[in-house]
Amino acid sequence: PLVVLLASLSRWAGGLIDRYGANAPLVLGPLIAAGGFGLFAVPEVETSYWRTFFPAIVVLGLGLAITVAPLTTTVMNSVSTAHAGAASGINNAASRIAGLLAVAAFGVVMVTIFNRSLHDRLGAEGIAPTAMAAIEAQRNKLAAIEIPANMESRDRVAAKRAVEQAFVTGFRWIMLVSALLALAGAASAWFLIGNAGRSAGESASVR
Repeated sequence: PLVVLLASLSRWAGGLIDRYGANAPLVLGPLIAAGGFGLFAVPEVETSYWRTFFPAIVVLGLGLAITVAPLTTTVMNSVSTAHAGAASGINNAASRIAGLLAVAAFGVVMVTIFNRSLHDRLGAEGIAPTAMAAIEAQRNKLAAIEIPANMESRDRVAAKRAVEQAFVTGFRWIMLVSALLALAGAASAWFLIGNAGRSAGESASVR
């Protein structure tokens, strides 16, 4: 759904600048995307894709569609034709670097929260110390941790539940942080683009 929304709405979203200027879509888009990230934080361990993840993907896709094309248009309209290539390169480089930093930073957040949550949940389930140590030794596998076969049936179920819930906890925190970052993006567009963004939209409309 996300790719379909981006592909089908990009042309329409690019035209929003001509009608409303750069400020409106670059504030509204991240706000909607923040709502999508927030919806991703709702699902539990066993939930229906169509009732939980699908709506979140649709809302996030809509937010990104409203953001991406106007952002690119704003960048290209902010410089003269002679510097269009440099502007495009800087925009693409910033996007790639942001993606790399996000993967690294969110990886640290995920591992930290997962490890802490897993330890607390295993302790709350009353898992034996030896089994608990065997499970925590595989922490780098995250949700793919293999439960020791020599554990009692009840403890295996409890340990599996603890691993799943710990992973969901880490995922939920990442989605909430992503929502906050999207809100920060909307705020930066509101305060930093302002009249300059609207002027760029007006000049694009005149051309």
